[in-house]
Formats: sequence, structure tokens, C-alpha cells
Amino acid sequence: MHIVEFTAGSLRFVDTVPAQPPADGFVWVYLERAEYAATLPEQQALAQRLGGSALLDVHARDLANEAHPSHFDATSVYDRVIFRRLATAEEARATAAAGDAPDAAARIDSRAVGFAVFDGLLVSVHPAGCPVAVGFIERLATDARLSVDAASARSRLPQSPVDLALRLINVMVDSYLELRKALTRRLEAAQHLLLRQRPGAQAWPALMQARQQLGWLQELCEEQQDAMQEWLDALREQPLADWGADTALALHRRDGLVARARDVMEHIDRVLHHARRLEQSAETAVQIHFNAQGQRTNDIMRTLTAITAVFLPLNLFTGFFGMNFDHLPLIHSGPGMWVALALLLALALAIVVLFWRRHYLSHERDDEA
Repeated sequence: MHIVEFTAGSLRFVDTVPAQPPADGFVWVYLERAEYAATLPEQQALAQRLGGSALLDVHARDLANEAHPSHFDATSVYDRVIFRRLATAEEARATAAAGDAPDAAARIDSRAVGFAVFDGLLVSVHPAGCPVAVGFIERLATDARLSVDAASARSRLPQSPVDLALRLINVMVDSYLELRKALTRRLEAAQHLLLRQRPGAQAWPALMQARQQLGWLQELCEEQQDAMQEWLDALREQPLADWGADTALALHRRDGLVARARDVMEHIDRVLHHARRLEQSAETAVQIHFNAQGQRTNDIMRTLTAITAVFLPLNLFTGFFGMNFDHLPLIHSGPGMWVALALLLALALAIVVLFWRRHYLSHERDDEA
């Protein structure tokens, strides 16, 4: 467990939880999920002492639930926020190796991060070794060691528990922005396989896996979008008196947090819109594939039809001379067979030339079009 005490323009790491939050700041308590579940009574007492209320049992269970979707809920004392961050490569490999799900290696893996946001306290529950929290704590430790002036420190440090939670969530959303590049490359590779003249057996599985990942990404983003929208509405509806006695300063604080929340939502929207564009691109590639297959089928049928049309008059010619009549031209003539053969060849050649001139046997007209 890490405990960070923020005051006006400064911060310090403490070993024990203070008896009360600082008058001009707040306290951040960072726990890993296993530690939180093991010390839940102590965390409830901490929330009662620093936040003014213990967590509801349902909210306490939500923070300990690693499979909880992104969600927002509020009480009269605190807000409970669940946000799913993208799993790291090591976490994804561990999940795939554990075999928790048949498609674990292909699914976009994510981890739930929970926040209990009080006026003077932020309790965040993270998976073990969460890079978001670890990286943020390292930056805070660096800021604490550096000698900076009060104005600079005040601008860099979070000013409230809501501000700190939004900054952590913003870092989580940035990882989804990076995921867009990997999904785009994967989908483009699958489309290239599918649009080959002879797509291999691996083309369809690759494309379907990419489309499944896009669907999972859209589902994650929609949950995050709903949670952030509800939180943003709660921030806007919060009475101005809760932000401070000074009206101008209260408006500045509320507008700053609303702007940060809207910025997070804008990042989520960018990921969601990109996923939808990629899904439309995949659907277009499938349609192009079937259109190309239909065109190849049409070309084959056109060639077969032309060949049949070439031999149909020949069959009529041979059928006519094959009738059992004594009085047929050339039927009893010695050179009659050679004359008939020459006529057959001439007729076939004439039909082939006619079809060729009309582009029934070539693709020149298609290429020119």
C-alpha cells in the first residue's frame, strides 16, 4: 500500500494513514487488489475516518472484482468509478498461458481499476504491478525530490481526488490510442491475404480474429464512454458551493475538472470511431472479395459458354451428315470426308474469330474499362 499526502503545491509519502485529511489537500491511498481484499475492514475504517463514510458493501465488492466492467455510481458522500485499462504484454501472455478462456490469446485483454473518490480522499484499487499507478507514483516521487517553486508545483500536481483519478484514467485511455496502430496493421494484413487472387486458408481466420478484436474494443469503449458520461454529468450537477466558498475559484475548479473529463471522453470517442472505421473497412474488404470471386466465376462461365457456342454448330453439322439417308451431299464421295473436315475447321475458326473480335474470349475490354 502506498499513501501520498497532497497539500497546496506539495506532496509527501507517508508510512501510516493520517488521522484526518489535510485542510488544504487530500490523501491518496493506492492498493493492489489482493491487498485490498485482505484488509477490507481496515480500508472501511480508513474511508470512514478520512472520507466521512464507509463504502457500501456493493461498492466494496465492486472494487475487489477484477472482472467488473467500466461503470460509474455515486452516493451523497463519494463516487465509485470502475475503469478497465489495457493489459500489458506480460499480463496478456500470462492470461493466455493460464488458459482462462479458449480465445484468451486473441481477445483484447483488460484489467479493472477501481476508484472511491471522496472530497479529501482517493482510494484506488489496481491489479498487481499496475504500470499506470507505478509510473504515476514514480513521477510523484521525482517531483517530491526536485526543488520547484510553489507555482510550478501547484500547476503540475493534482488539486483534488477527482483531478488525480481523471489523470490516472487519462493514462489508461492513452494505451487504447496506441492499440489502434496494432489493430490497423493486423486488419490490413488480413485484408491483403483475403484480396489475393487465390487467398489461402489462413485469410479468413485472420480477418475474423481482427473483426472480433474490433468488436471487443468497441464494447470496452462504449462501457468507458457511458461511465465517463455519467461522471461528467455528476460533476456538472454538483452544487457550486461544494467546490469552495469563493465563487470564482469554485467555477475555475469545476470547469477545469469538466474540461479534463471531456478530454478523456474525446480520447475514448477517437478510439471508438477508429474501431468503427476499421470494422467498415473489413466489411468492405469482404464485399470486394466476394465481388472478385463473382467476377472470376463470370469469366469462367463466359469462356465455357464461348467454347460451347463454338462446338454447337459443329455438332449440328456432324449430326446432319450422320443421318441415314442415301442422297446426302458428299456422302459417297471419296474426298467428301476431307471437304467436310475443312468446312468444320473453317466454321470453328470463323466462330472463334467472331467471338474474339467481340471480346468474348479475352479481357481487353474489361481492362480498358
